[in-house]
Amino acid sequence: MRVGLVCPYAWDVPGGVQAHVKDLAEALIRLGHDVSVLAPVEGEGEVPDYVVDGGRPVAVPYNGSVARLNFGLKPTRRVRRWIRTGDFDVVHVHEPVSPSLSVLACWAAEGPLVATWHSSMGRSRVLTAGYYLAQTAMEKIRARIAVSEYARRTLVDHLGGDAVLIPNGVDCASFERAEPLPGWPGDGPALMFLGRLDEPRKGLDVLLGALPAMSEALPGLRLLVVGPGDQEDAVKGLPDRLRDRVVFLGRVSDEDKARAFHSVDLYVAPNTGGESFGIVLLESMAAGTPVLASDLDAFRRVLEDGRSGVVFRNGDSADLAAKAVALLHDADERGRLVEAGRARAWQFDWSRVALEVLAVYESVTVTGEKVREDLRGQLVGRLSGRGNGDA
Repeated sequence: MRVGLVCPYAWDVPGGVQAHVKDLAEALIRLGHDVSVLAPVEGEGEVPDYVVDGGRPVAVPYNGSVARLNFGLKPTRRVRRWIRTGDFDVVHVHEPVSPSLSVLACWAAEGPLVATWHSSMGRSRVLTAGYYLAQTAMEKIRARIAVSEYARRTLVDHLGGDAVLIPNGVDCASFERAEPLPGWPGDGPALMFLGRLDEPRKGLDVLLGALPAMSEALPGLRLLVVGPGDQEDAVKGLPDRLRDRVVFLGRVSDEDKARAFHSVDLYVAPNTGGESFGIVLLESMAAGTPVLASDLDAFRRVLEDGRSGVVFRNGDSADLAAKAVALLHDADERGRLVEAGRARAWQFDWSRVALEVLAVYESVTVTGEKVREDLRGQLVGRLSGRGNGDA
């Protein structure tokens, strides 16, 4: 099958949707399908062979963050050319109503069209107006996917209709086999944060607010911070004596992100809102690193209400500190969380998730019984060959 994927956000800027599209593309390629991804490209660095440059993006405030999107006459021409030359069996757009290449692809597409909703947002007049303006494009979509119940509710509240739930995926094997970063782990315990430093909803300030209490209970504690942003500004509220406890890696490759998880004793996700799923929690669990996360509904679902990870009160630095100290003092509990977390992460491995997406593609295209039998055979083969990965 020839599949065209449309990513609305800058390919070379870290983000959950970009990671999802990348992993889906590579999972489909491993299954023998021909895949092309259209995405804005911010910089001049190399991109995978399957990525087609959709043009340079611009920064736009979107869903409590700043998204880098591409929209206008020139991107419209690029989208039309990509669709015309691609001869796709199915076009799959992500975040189809964002002001981006995705909605342009919806307008331009002529064949089978699938759309995935990622974001979780409250009721909004602006969003409702945006959905109304995009209604003609939405009517062309033959199948809708939501990565979480919260993303599905956003779709239902603003546009109506419904969607099949297919979660974000994680490449469990790549996170399992990674090695720690040089110099890690050290003599004392270590925590990790991952996210943009200057995005308030990622909650770095909540974690840093807990650092004094945690450091008093755990004198050798270090915090590994992964993600782009102004490092000096991030720690300006910390006492001078604690600033050297915070180690910044900046923006890292996927390989070094996996290595970072293996370098610490506990991954902390202090996000304060705007999360519809929590793929980074699964990445940590796949690496064998226990998770402590704010009690957002989306995070509680991923962590099975505490069975495969621990939660603290959203925005409460004192509760975060107390839970982190307790976990770092309890090796047995961390060991239990490692085992439960790995089992949970394998439920979302791309070897499963990609086949669910392919089943949706098959439902909107005329592919015949042979494809259905192939998909069933691939799923049975992968599940039987995984061994104890689902244990």
